[in-house]
Amino acid sequence: MTGVSVSSLFCRLRPALLTVVVLSLAVLGTALSVAPAAEAGTAAPAAYPGVAPAPGGAAAAPTGTAPPTPTAAPSTPNTSPFPPSAPTNLAASEVRTGSVTLTWTAATPGCCAIAGYDITYYQEFGDLAFSASVGAVTTTKITNYIGPGQQYSFRVSARDSLGHRSNWSDALAVVTPVTDTGPDTTPPSAPQSLTLDEVTASSATLSWSPSTDNVGVLGYNVYEFDGWFTSRLVATVPETTYTTSLPPSNPLRNRYYVRARDAAGNVSIASNTVTVPTTPTPPPSTCRVTYRNQSEWPGGFVATVTVQNAGATPVDGWIVTFSFPGDQQVTSGWNATIGQTGVTVTARNVDWNRVLAPDGSATFGVQGRWSLSDAPPTAFALNGAPCTAV
Repeated sequence: MTGVSVSSLFCRLRPALLTVVVLSLAVLGTALSVAPAAEAGTAAPAAYPGVAPAPGGAAAAPTGTAPPTPTAAPSTPNTSPFPPSAPTNLAASEVRTGSVTLTWTAATPGCCAIAGYDITYYQEFGDLAFSASVGAVTTTKITNYIGPGQQYSFRVSARDSLGHRSNWSDALAVVTPVTDTGPDTTPPSAPQSLTLDEVTASSATLSWSPSTDNVGVLGYNVYEFDGWFTSRLVATVPETTYTTSLPPSNPLRNRYYVRARDAAGNVSIASNTVTVPTTPTPPPSTCRVTYRNQSEWPGGFVATVTVQNAGATPVDGWIVTFSFPGDQQVTSGWNATIGQTGVTVTARNVDWNRVLAPDGSATFGVQGRWSLSDAPPTAFALNGAPCTAV
């Protein structure tokens, strides 16, 4: 292959070298033909260079000559600002598991002839876009990156011979079947009017209008979309409602959409999207609580609880509450007035530790019994406000 490469290079250079030699000879011949003879006794050079002497040795004055007239005017580049119109009536004439055949009405030229069309498409709720280019036609089959049971969005733009581009056509949404040979290759219609209803502090209910299908709608897939790159199936339900928990506060968009599905597994084009609110961010905790089992034996335990004021102002009077996850029962305590109702324990300050200064703390103890579990509590509150367990 190296020999072929060098031979090609030589063949490309040799015509240029030959041209240089020919031009050099031509220049030399011209110089020899116009050079005056240097023999003794010849007439003096003409008074006007480049004009032959007149008979008798007198130099003739040059006569005026008109400049040559160009045979054709130089061409001017076309600088028309008018691009083609946008293609119209974009449609899918055939949809299969691995291909989509598109048709459209040709664009109207602006300044110049239509040279071709560019197609851009992407899988709905994804982060990748694809493109294809064709000549001056009004139909093409797209096969790259097309898969079964997926939704795609297509647009077409025209370009002319000078590179002007039209606006994009209207978008066309297409969903591919899950099979090309099964008894049912027709997807259901898209669910309509997805709305967000009955929003509470912790949940929201989605509802939508039912879809139709040539065989029958089996149910609905509910998806969560982060608004950027990721879409995930969160539920499959038989009816037209779904209740979801509110997500915690985050930088994503928390959008939901729904697709109908039939018994063959075909899915519809997606519904519109709705945004589910997030749970409010709680204010920073102004207290910390530490629970330690000091001693434990079959049927009994002794524990200490330390509450710390993490705020900037003193706490004058405090009540600490927590719940036992096991079956513990408090029998006595110290450094606080302690009571228990069910699994919930309430500890109230006594006179000498009533005030918690900023960064100050108080420790109290409990003694009790248990039979099945002595698991420690994990959630605490100071005067009704949640504390950080440490």
